[in-house]
Amino acid sequence: MVTTIIYVSVLHEYIDAFITATEKNHEQSVKEDGNLRFDFLQNEEEPGSFVLYEAYEDEEKAAAHKSTSHYLEWRETVAPMMAEPRKGVRYTGLKP
Repeated sequence: MVTTIIYVSVLHEYIDAFITATEKNHEQSVKEDGNLRFDFLQNEEEPGSFVLYEAYEDEEKAAAHKSTSHYLEWRETVAPMMAEPRKGVRYTGLKP
C-alpha cells in the first residue's frame, strides 16, 4: 500500500470554493482502480488548513491518479486558492 498525506493551506476567501473543488475530486478518486482510501479533512481550529489522505494498492495505481482528468482539473482549479504550495508526504502502509 502506498499512501500520501497532502497538507494544504487555503486563503480564507477561497475556503468554500476549495471544499467544493476537492469534494468533486474526492468523488471521482474513490472510484479509481486501486484506490483504497481518499479522506478529506479540515482543521477545526484553522478552517483554512486541510489534509488529504490518499491510499492506493501500489505505486502504479498512485501514479495513475495524477494523470486522471479529475485530478488535473482539481490541481489547476485550486492552485490560486492556496496560501502556500501544498506539501505531499509519501508513506508506505504497514498495517492494515
